[in-house]
Amino acid sequence: MTDRGEAVGLLEMVLPNEPDPRELEEIGRTAHVLAFVVIANRRHTDLFEWGQRTTPFTLSREIQRRLLPGSFTCEASAFTLSGWLEPAASVGGDTFDYSLARDVLHFSVTDAMGHGVASALTATLGVGSLRNGRRRGVGLVEQAEAANAEVAERTAVPGSFVTALLGRLDLRTGVCALLNAGHIPPMLVRDGDTRMLSLPGNFPLGMFAEATYCAGDVALRPGDRVVVVTDGVRERNAASLDLPAMLRSIAGLHPREAVRALADAVLEVSGPTLADDATLFVVDWHGGHSEDRRTSAGADQERASAG
Repeated sequence: MTDRGEAVGLLEMVLPNEPDPRELEEIGRTAHVLAFVVIANRRHTDLFEWGQRTTPFTLSREIQRRLLPGSFTCEASAFTLSGWLEPAASVGGDTFDYSLARDVLHFSVTDAMGHGVASALTATLGVGSLRNGRRRGVGLVEQAEAANAEVAERTAVPGSFVTALLGRLDLRTGVCALLNAGHIPPMLVRDGDTRMLSLPGNFPLGMFAEATYCAGDVALRPGDRVVVVTDGVRERNAASLDLPAMLRSIAGLHPREAVRALADAVLEVSGPTLADDATLFVVDWHGGHSEDRRTSAGADQERASAG
């Protein structure tokens, strides 16, 4: 069961005979409709949230979960994105976020300093301010400057800050504006090669109240993949992971599967308990608005339903 590429659940059916292609198509459409039923109803109950949890959440984890988008995957004709967060034993303040407009995709990955509730509260200030700026229609620089001032002034722990990578992708042209506020540089996977994107340097949000910010940009080509991670993917044992090689090896995977493969690789080298949150965010660029692209992840049915 999918919604714009997000795997909402698994529909199990017992049939008396092997279904033919027409019946399989009808089952697929039924599963897609059921996904919408789940999405519509989970806003009013905790039942679906309970079903997704294997262990009780701490308060800091509960706060962090509310900062994440409702869907970790989004698929459209121009792009596909997916994010994943592996929390540390004591939550480290990581988040990712995105918002889709008609011709623009906004996204961000942030990492608040510290652990526990204090870190989650600092992350709340940062994400809330960035969302507020985005919804007021201001650019990346203005979003960063406003969030910087808010975190510097209002954080519960003096000296706290948030590293951030902010993005604004023009879905008509493929030009992606990027602002790096003290974060690990994003990576570009193109034609079998992986490289760090060089961007103007900026201070983390909240480190200096009067700091100014500047952004850079990259012109994406069809088939490009942009990858953003937090320092939990690079720290301690996780540093032994050859990330560029890993990204090349999973270049053919759907972003939803790619982030899970990356998360599994981080857990394999770091052990079951992480010292810091590890967040992964992947954006695939398909080449602009088009009705020609086909996918098995649910977007085709989205367009058919909309029509």
